[in-house]
Amino acid sequence: MTTPTPLAPIAPTATLADLAVRHAGASRVFHRHGLDFCCHGRVSLDDACRERGLDARQLIAELHEALAAAPDEASIADAPLPELIEHILGRYHAAHREEIPRLLAMARKVESVHGDKPECPRGVADHLAHMGEELELHMQKEEQVLFPIVLAGRGAMAAMPVSVLEGEHQDHGKHLARLRGLADDYSPPECACNTWRALYLGLADLERELMEHIHLENNVLFPRALRA
Repeated sequence: MTTPTPLAPIAPTATLADLAVRHAGASRVFHRHGLDFCCHGRVSLDDACRERGLDARQLIAELHEALAAAPDEASIADAPLPELIEHILGRYHAAHREEIPRLLAMARKVESVHGDKPECPRGVADHLAHMGEELELHMQKEEQVLFPIVLAGRGAMAAMPVSVLEGEHQDHGKHLARLRGLADDYSPPECACNTWRALYLGLADLERELMEHIHLENNVLFPRALRA
């Protein structure tokens, strides 16, 4: 039997983005603690923990535990660019287009049925609809402009589209923060019905998925595309 290769120690100076790129399980730990590894991932683990009031040693222990559970997990970050883009299209673009309308219908139902309750998450539906429109326009820019440039091997021409898309990623991050605020940190009150509770679970999943999507583009696809 082959002895598993020991995991390398995680240094407090490692950035959130680097850890999320090299270890798929790291992003789940970061999300659990509210650490932004996508739009603000280029800060060290130590600095990020200090800003959030977290114990860096405890977080590193959690990371080691998460990585030890799946040490052989392959990283899409190392895949050829066409495969990476195909992964983004199927894993994220298609999923967002399916999930956001479903969540929007649930949000409208909750606001319609429970609008008289003080705990009702008023404004979630309208904000989610706006997010969906902005995200759709963003994904179309990637599909119609950036991805064809990258797949054609013209990485030098991608600087301007990448700059625009990175700015829009910052906007998506702000939209997610506002959505969480409108939905009370996705903590349903005791009076919440099953649809309300399912909505909050779905919104939390959407937040995690969109953050992983942005991270994969900001910290993997875009740098590789510009070097291609």
